[in-house]
Amino acid sequence: MQFLKWLYPGMRVKRWLGIALAGVLCFGIGSALLPVEGGILLRLTSLVLLLTGLMGLVFGVGLMVRSLLEAVTPGHSGSLVELVFQQRYLERGPKVVVIGGGTGLSTLLHGLKKYTTNITAIVTVADDGGSSGRLRQEFDMLPPGDIRNCLVALADTEPLMQRLFQYRFAEDSALQGHNFGNLFITAMTKITGDFERAVRASSKVLAIRGRVVPSTNTKVRLAAEHVDGTVTLGESKISKAPAAIRRIYLEPTSCQPTEDALAAIRDANAVVLGPGSLYTSIIPNLLVERMVDAIVTSKALKIYICNVMTQSRETHGFGASDHIRALVAHTNPGIVQLCIVNTEPVPDALLERYREEGAYPVGADVEKIRSLGYQVVADNIISTENYVRHDADKVASIIIQLLVGSRVPLAAQGVAGGRSQTGE
Repeated sequence: MQFLKWLYPGMRVKRWLGIALAGVLCFGIGSALLPVEGGILLRLTSLVLLLTGLMGLVFGVGLMVRSLLEAVTPGHSGSLVELVFQQRYLERGPKVVVIGGGTGLSTLLHGLKKYTTNITAIVTVADDGGSSGRLRQEFDMLPPGDIRNCLVALADTEPLMQRLFQYRFAEDSALQGHNFGNLFITAMTKITGDFERAVRASSKVLAIRGRVVPSTNTKVRLAAEHVDGTVTLGESKISKAPAAIRRIYLEPTSCQPTEDALAAIRDANAVVLGPGSLYTSIIPNLLVERMVDAIVTSKALKIYICNVMTQSRETHGFGASDHIRALVAHTNPGIVQLCIVNTEPVPDALLERYREEGAYPVGADVEKIRSLGYQVVADNIISTENYVRHDADKVASIIIQLLVGSRVPLAAQGVAGGRSQTGE
């Protein structure tokens, strides 16, 4: 009988079960003696038995549950309430789809996973530089780098496992420049025979809160047409081209989106574009056929998180409204409903460092954005420790507040989420 296995040696259940049963017995005897007429000694005995039985029951059941949890979730180091919170509360959170790539996307995911596990990261697969580019060319597969970053960002495993996936081999080795996580996903792709299945398997290894899916399974190449008429092929080369970008496109142009991506957009409460490189991380996902139509027809709140710094070869001199114009020019005016922009000044010490790279703060030209027909949330959304980055917690909090308030139609709200607005 299966029940008898609980009594096997080493199960670490019998002792706590015994304490709990003893507690039930004491509580039962105490309850039986309580109504019996007698002296003060009998009354005290019954009360002691009741209290002892109650404590034994709670203590035994509690430790038995703890022992079982340690067996079925050996990697979980938090408390029982934290485990229940993750499994029950977060799984009822809003359905958020985040589209992009690079550092910006993984940064935002760090914040969002504290509010919900219903996260789908749709990631660009146009990367052709570094370790990802080498693996892509050598093994004829999709680039794993941005996928890996998102998996690690959503991971709910021990920090050592996350550090392992991000470990980069030294330059004096045969694997120089390669990242362990990239190699792991490559090996899983060869084992499973499919990149999407490899990502799902890697998701289980890292116990991620949410899902990570490629925008397409087609091996695409990103191309840019510049204002001087020249064309640059390859995502890693576009950011180095001297001329400004007129438009970007994918080769082949007929690539199809993954079904998981379309389903996630269709069911989403919010579709978030960015943060990330406008031309090489965000827009490439939207150039996949049917992707824009899926977003525009979705009932989700469409949010664009504008970058906080320009990029010297891609968005030099851009304000927040210029980012939106470029986004809309490549897609559809209905791709966005609301834009989140930063209004916090960047410290002078960091400004100097970024000026050397030709990068400057993106101007929060709120009124120009509104004149385009879009709403704006303007606030302090940056972290300035060592680098200028979006503050994951602040941005995630704004998105969740917007979703709570989005029960009222956007046109009726007038302002977004009650956050500070400039230009009013």
